[in-house]
Amino acid sequence: MKIAVTGATGFIARHLIPLLTIEHEVVAIARFKNPSAKYPWLDGVERVALDIVDLQKDAFALIGKPDKLIHLAWGGLPNYKSSNHLLEGAMQLLFLKNVLEGGLRDLTVTGTCFEYGMRDGKLSENDITLPENPYGLAKDSLRKALAFLTTEKECTFRWIRLFYMYGEGQNQNSLLSQLNRAIENGDEVFNMSGGEQLRDYLPIEEVANNIALIATQHSITGVVNCCSGKPISVRKLVENRIKAKKVNISLNLGFYPYPEYEPMAFWGDDNKLKQLKVTH
Repeated sequence: MKIAVTGATGFIARHLIPLLTIEHEVVAIARFKNPSAKYPWLDGVERVALDIVDLQKDAFALIGKPDKLIHLAWGGLPNYKSSNHLLEGAMQLLFLKNVLEGGLRDLTVTGTCFEYGMRDGKLSENDITLPENPYGLAKDSLRKALAFLTTEKECTFRWIRLFYMYGEGQNQNSLLSQLNRAIENGDEVFNMSGGEQLRDYLPIEEVANNIALIATQHSITGVVNCCSGKPISVRKLVENRIKAKKVNISLNLGFYPYPEYEPMAFWGDDNKLKQLKVTH
C-alpha cells in the first residue's frame, strides 16, 4: 500500500514513518527548504518537496497518487493563540480539497484536544466542540469542512485528536525539553507553574503506533482520541522525569502562571482507541 505523509520532517513523522515503511511504500512530503538537513528516518523513503500553501497544480498527482494520505502538517506551533492559525486552516483546506478532487479516497488528519475548549474532566469523541483559542478553532473548522468534502467524494475519513506528547525531537520550548536542558546545564532550580493541572500525556513512540494503527485500519472512522485515558499532574510528570534522570534539581513551583487557554483538569476518553487495539 502506498501512503503519503505530510509534515514528514516534523516531530510525529520522525517516529511514524519508520513504522509505516515496515509494511508499506511511503511518500514523505515536506518543504525540505534546507538541502543540507539530515533526516535519518527518511533514508530510503521517496521524498516530495512541496509547500502546500503555494500549491496550484494537481496535488494528488504531485504526491504520487497514494492509496492513503496521513496529513500531519501544520505551521505556527506552539503559539496556540496566534490568529495566523485561522489562515493556516484555510490554506490546509484548499490543499486537501485539491487532493480529494484529484482522486484521494482515504484521508487521516491529526487534530487537537483544544477543539474541546475550556472543559474539565474526561473528554469523549462524542462531546460537542467549543474551541476557545485560534489553533483549536482552526483545527475544528477544518475537521467540519473535511467531513462534508470527504462524504461528497466518497473518501474514508479519520480525524485523530491528539492530546499531549513527549519524546525525542519535540519542540524545544515544551516543558520536558526545557527540563532536559536545565538538567544538562546542571541547574539547581527549575522554574515552572504550580504544576497542579491534570493532563493526558503519551510518549511519542506510543502516539506514532496509535496513528499507524488508526490510519491503516478500516473498522473505525471519524474522530478518535489519541490519548492515555489517565490524567497525571504536570508536577508529577516533571518529578517522574527527574527521578528517571537520577538528578537533584529543585522545582520553583508557581514561577509561571497557569496557561489561560487551557482548563485545569482534562484528559481523553480512550475507549475507542482501546477497542481498535483489541480488534487489531
